[in-house]
Amino acid sequence: MLSISEIKPGRVIKINSQPYVVTKTDHHKMGRGGAVLKTKLRNLIDGRVLDQTFQGVQQAEEAETETKKANYLYKDAEQAFFMDNESFEQFSLDLDVLESQAKFLKDGTDVSVLYFEGKPVTIDLPIKMDFRVVSAPPGVKGNSAGNVNKQVEIETGATVSVPMFINEGDVIRINTESGDYVERA
Repeated sequence: MLSISEIKPGRVIKINSQPYVVTKTDHHKMGRGGAVLKTKLRNLIDGRVLDQTFQGVQQAEEAETETKKANYLYKDAEQAFFMDNESFEQFSLDLDVLESQAKFLKDGTDVSVLYFEGKPVTIDLPIKMDFRVVSAPPGVKGNSAGNVNKQVEIETGATVSVPMFINEGDVIRINTESGDYVERA
């Protein structure tokens, strides 16, 4: 069991036999009253968001999870398909559960898969990945005053904001957590 001081962002807790990842915490201590922890939790199975408040002596059950490596194979309109690197078993996850990570899935990418009760529930991509720019509008002369960016399309179909000097065919490094351009690769 976790006390309210041990509930931190990134931790996976169990509520009503469902795994929730803690995405945000806000700790309050009021005068004579006890401590209160307001949290924002995301369900790892269906993606729903829950606001939960824990009082001073309340505890949360930590979810039993396991992490394994897998390789991304392909995706269709609703699911992304992966292969476990050890057992070579294939499995799929719904794209709506993967949320913003789905737009950075590239064939052959190794990902960390979080398992809950023996079933895969979500993935973690490498923090920085390299992508080829497939479509980039030309930089217009005279538009370079200040910090000017343009939208380009990368090989996975996602659009990313990059500096004006990036051209079609360039390989760029992107932070997959924030979706921001990092550097040319």
